[in-house]
Amino acid sequence: MRAIRLMTAPIRGLVRSRVVQLVLVLAFILALDHYSFDYALLRQISAALKALVDATVQFCAQHFRVGVLTDPLLQVTLIIAYVYVVCLAAIFLLRSAARTLADLIGRSNFLWLRNAIARERGIAAYRAWEPFERIRPAGIPQEEWERMFAWPADNKPPYPALPWRILTTVVGYLILIAVAIVLLQVFTPLPALSLIGRLLGLADR
Repeated sequence: MRAIRLMTAPIRGLVRSRVVQLVLVLAFILALDHYSFDYALLRQISAALKALVDATVQFCAQHFRVGVLTDPLLQVTLIIAYVYVVCLAAIFLLRSAARTLADLIGRSNFLWLRNAIARERGIAAYRAWEPFERIRPAGIPQEEWERMFAWPADNKPPYPALPWRILTTVVGYLILIAVAIVLLQVFTPLPALSLIGRLLGLADR
């Protein structure tokens, strides 16, 4: 298993690159457009994607002016965005399924792979633990350091609860979106704040 991970490390590094992901998405879109006439499944996917993009463009046209140049640019951007999101979701589901399968194999020791899986995860855990251990003061024993920050004695995880993490993540994204909207309003001809106000029904008040 370690040899397989070493051989596939360059491929996994390329796949994680955003530029490579964008190139793969564009290649998939071109292949979908080229082969959609030959295969019924691809034709259905292409038709569903086109219907979704057309509906989004019509929705946008109700709230701001979509010109001759804006229409194709908006369609191309939406196609890339929708396919990219679907591909990310598919990769997330595949990784989750692979992780669950590895858990089952390790728990049942299928094909005697438990030791190999445990060794790989132990190496990953050590690499994650090492930066935390490097900042431990010399006057604090390792057991106390672990009890304070790694895994407390009451068996509760040291990180915040899941609802709080979800809330902070959502608030962070909302702040980022708000900053992007303000920048679009100030530095571009796109009236982002006015558009958001019309969408929320605030502009008529």
